[in-house]
Amino acid sequence: MSERDLAAAGGTEGAWRVERDSMGEMLVPADALWGAQTERSHENFPIGTERMPEGIVRAFAIVKQAAARANCRLGRLGEAERDLICEAADEVLAGDHDADFPLVVWQTGSGTQSNMNMNEVLANRGNQLAAERGVALARPLHPNDSVNMSQSSNDTFPTAMHVAAALAVTGELVPAIDQLVETLRRLEGECAGVVKSGRTHLQDAVPISFSQEVSGWRGLLEGSREELVASLPGLYRLALGGTAVGTGLNAPEGFDEAVAAEVAALTGLPFVSDPNKFRALTGKDALVFGHGAVKGLAANMMKIANDVRWLASGPRLGLGEITIPANEPGSSIMPGKVNPTQCEAVTMVAVQVMGNDAAIGFAASQGNFELNVFMPVIAYDFLQSCRLLADAIRSFDERCASGIRPNRERMRENLHDSLMLVTCLNPYIGYDNAAKVAKKAFAEGTSLRDACLALGLLTPERFDEVFRPEQMV
Repeated sequence: MSERDLAAAGGTEGAWRVERDSMGEMLVPADALWGAQTERSHENFPIGTERMPEGIVRAFAIVKQAAARANCRLGRLGEAERDLICEAADEVLAGDHDADFPLVVWQTGSGTQSNMNMNEVLANRGNQLAAERGVALARPLHPNDSVNMSQSSNDTFPTAMHVAAALAVTGELVPAIDQLVETLRRLEGECAGVVKSGRTHLQDAVPISFSQEVSGWRGLLEGSREELVASLPGLYRLALGGTAVGTGLNAPEGFDEAVAAEVAALTGLPFVSDPNKFRALTGKDALVFGHGAVKGLAANMMKIANDVRWLASGPRLGLGEITIPANEPGSSIMPGKVNPTQCEAVTMVAVQVMGNDAAIGFAASQGNFELNVFMPVIAYDFLQSCRLLADAIRSFDERCASGIRPNRERMRENLHDSLMLVTCLNPYIGYDNAAKVAKKAFAEGTSLRDACLALGLLTPERFDEVFRPEQMV
């Protein structure tokens, strides 16, 4: 390359190397493992700061390992080439080459450039390993001919999306849910026998035990866990083997089944080949369905976090029925103020997840003919939702839920002040008379007992016999 070209690239000859692809020569940073196609994408899409998610990079490394193993087993790739590709992929999985995956989400909608980014990194690193060890190859590893053998971006990117999504659900979200469930189960046991006022429509309702209220939160999480697990079979179906348009062109017979088995062995998850590759390449409904369960979890976490901050409101002028940990000052002007910040973080994450769900739904609807070309944004939003929710749930558990304590005295006072305790009198004086008691007590600021006796509906002895708030749960 000319000195002018090097100067325009912003460096000296020693800082750059020349790489070639089907479109010609490209200057690439000398120490980078990527090649010409990655560099073209890096230059052509200066859009935003959102890089391709780590989960997709790791999933691609798994896919390339699996493909190398399957190609070797089917006689398409030599053992030495397989081993070099797999070792380079192991290094990617270990995080050794994170800086070599610089591409942003806002690129080609098929993810072709990210597929080639991985192909180039593995080929170049594999050739380095071969040189270091004196491994003789018939020809150097090639990004397309070796690493991308029997594959297309059109089937590898959908496969990486499913692998990354399934790993995020099983490895991040489900463990975070289980952690918070155990905390709530412990809280239930600690609060056995504590009775408080229930609330519906943000108005007083009949009594409930605090353990029952907490069990409702736990049940929401357990239900979300079931829904997430129910979405996994669709994510376990892989497009790999469909190549460009679903026909499997240039892939050997049996490659799809063999490579799915390799992915399953590498991840420990029951991945299988999708029986309909035409659907697998263009349809993204499995990710829509899976993210629907993620959104359901976000909705449940929104409800739990809001319940907690309502119950902790005060400390003197709100409900004040529970206390939560005081983690940091809540105001720059009001001394001593403490806010439910973990609850607020959870609710903001929930809003982001709901927005991601809308984007994923729109993007999934844009499959045209044999391919969906909105895949990078689907992958980014799905994995962001999983990461944010898992982080938020763990933080909420460790910095809020684990420190929840009932304010038993406040609960008792609120319980006995509730006019809705009158409900227990329905069987004895009827609904209409009970309503008269509640309205009289509220209007005159008296107790339900005083109002009931003033109306002559029960004797003092009978009232005391049937009016037992603690037994109403």
